[in-house]
Order: sequence, then structure tokens, then C-alpha cells
Amino acid sequence: MASLIALVSSPFSRAFFIPAIVSSFICAVVGYYAGWVALATVLLLVVLEVTLSFDNAVVNAKVLEEMSPRWRRRFLTWGILIAVFLTRALLPIIIVSLSVLATPWEVARIALQDPVRYAAMLDGAGYIIGAFGAMFLTLAGLRYFIDDEKQTHWIPGVERYLASWGSVEAIEIVVALCILEGIAIAIPPHRAEILIAGIAGIALFALVQGIAHAFSREAAGKHAASGLALFIYLNLLDAAFSLDSVVGAFALSKELVIIVIGLGIGAYFVRTLTIYMVDHGTLGDLLYLEHGAHWAILGLAAAMLTNLFMHIPDPITGFIGLLFVGAAYISSIRLIGMKA
Repeated sequence: MASLIALVSSPFSRAFFIPAIVSSFICAVVGYYAGWVALATVLLLVVLEVTLSFDNAVVNAKVLEEMSPRWRRRFLTWGILIAVFLTRALLPIIIVSLSVLATPWEVARIALQDPVRYAAMLDGAGYIIGAFGAMFLTLAGLRYFIDDEKQTHWIPGVERYLASWGSVEAIEIVVALCILEGIAIAIPPHRAEILIAGIAGIALFALVQGIAHAFSREAAGKHAASGLALFIYLNLLDAAFSLDSVVGAFALSKELVIIVIGLGIGAYFVRTLTIYMVDHGTLGDLLYLEHGAHWAILGLAAAMLTNLFMHIPDPITGFIGLLFVGAAYISSIRLIGMKA
């Protein structure tokens, strides 16, 4: 009994108490009104989202360390509303509407009234989604490693070599453009949409980074300005991460409402984990965890690009991320043991 009380009162349990209560209530409502099959699908979608976005939590935690406590709370409150309704519901609708040249309202009507047709439309926009998300994530991963001032390396041979590229201005954008051009050349029937979507992903990343840099330089010490820029960046990064899980969710269900509920609960837990890691200094203790998360980002980007040629099952994509993060965690624990 004492061990159970200690477990419940632990910082980790307290951090996830409210998300667990809210999620249990939502799942109970789904089970009551939609049945056990819908409930089981929601639970599977939660697992899918957490598995694919665990590395996102680690990356977000590093960015959140630079934000004030007020903006951290907004990331968990306002941010979760953006993550659920904008990213996981509206963003796919906007992408589909652009790909088929239909209004978002028409696509939303199809999504609610004819989910099978909507799933087919979303699948048809796969080249746009893959190119956009992969390029955004590629830059997010490369930007971390390509830094000539970086001193800590998890995989020394590779990371030290990448860090040396940091002396070349905007080299990560050049690398991303070369990758994009190679992919577009290899898939002639979809060359235009791959190039347009990929360049849009690169341009958006560069724009957000530029805005964040301007805020941090011109509004030094003004948490409202810098916090807003970082808040926007985190939600855009979350959107890029979620594209893969949104598309993969249609393999489990064609009902948009069920998908949004399942992925939304998963996103809630991932963001709670992010706040927990910031509040307890997890990244400071586990030195290589951030490295593993960024390798996982590059792995997810590579999986999204590979999906343009052949289907990669979502469990494999999730396993890639967990493999990198898990290996980095083990390496960090070993380093702590060596220093002890």
C-alpha cells in the first residue's frame, strides 16, 4: 500500500494526473456513444501519436527552456487547442483543398459526410504532404547538428563532421534543396507538386527561424515577444510531426472525429511530457537525449521521403524514433554512471 501511495504521489504521476482524468472521461464518452470498437480505435490512435511524437516532446522541451513559465502554460493550454483542432483536423483539410482545388468548406463536408472519399483524397495528396513535412523536418534536424560551435557529440564521427559544415552560411538549406531536387527528378509524374510543396516547407522553416531570430535580437529580455515567436515555431514543428500520424491514422479509422479525438489525446500526453521534462531538468541530466531526438527527426523525414516511393508502415516509422531516443537515453545513463 505504501509503495502504491508513493507511486501516485511521485512528480511524474502528479504531472499526468489531470491528463489521465480528462482522457479517461473522453474515452468513456466515446465508448458510451460510439461503442467499444470506436473506443479501441481511439486507444490505438493515442499509441500511434505518442509513438510517432515522443521525439517531438524532447525537441520541444529544449525550446521551452527558453520560454517564460507563462508561455509554457500557454503551450499546454492554447497550444493543445491548436494541436487538436488546427493541426490534426483543419491542416489536412486545407492541404486536400489545395491539392484538388476545392474550397476547405467542401472538403470539410466530405470529411464528415463521406469519410471514405476524404481518406482517398488525403491519400491522393500524399506527395504534397510528404514533401512539405519531410523538408521542414529535414531542416529542423540538420540545423541542430550543423553548428561549428557545437562541442558535445553523441555519435562523434558523424556529428563532428556535420558540425564542421556550420562555417558555411545556410548550408542546411542547400542540402535540403539538393535532396528535394533529387526526389523530384526520381518521380517525374509528381515532380511539380513535390517541388512546390518541398520549397514551401523550406521557405516556411526559414521564415519562422528568421522571425524567431529577429525577436530574440531586437526584443532581448522581452519574454512576450520572444515567447510568441517560440510558441509559433513549436506549433509549426508539431504540425510537421503530425502530418505523418494524421495520414497513418486513416489506416485505423475513416471517421475524422474519432481520429481527432485519438490523436488529440496523444498530443495532450506528449505536451504534458514536454512540460515535465522542462520542469525537472531532464535534458540537463540526460546529455544525449536531445541528440537522439534530432536523429529521430531526420529518420522521420527520411521515412516520409521513402513513402513517396514505397509504403513504410507506421509502426516501423515509430520504431525508428524510439530506437534513436532509447539509444541516446542509454548512452546518457552510462555517461552519468561514468561520472559518478
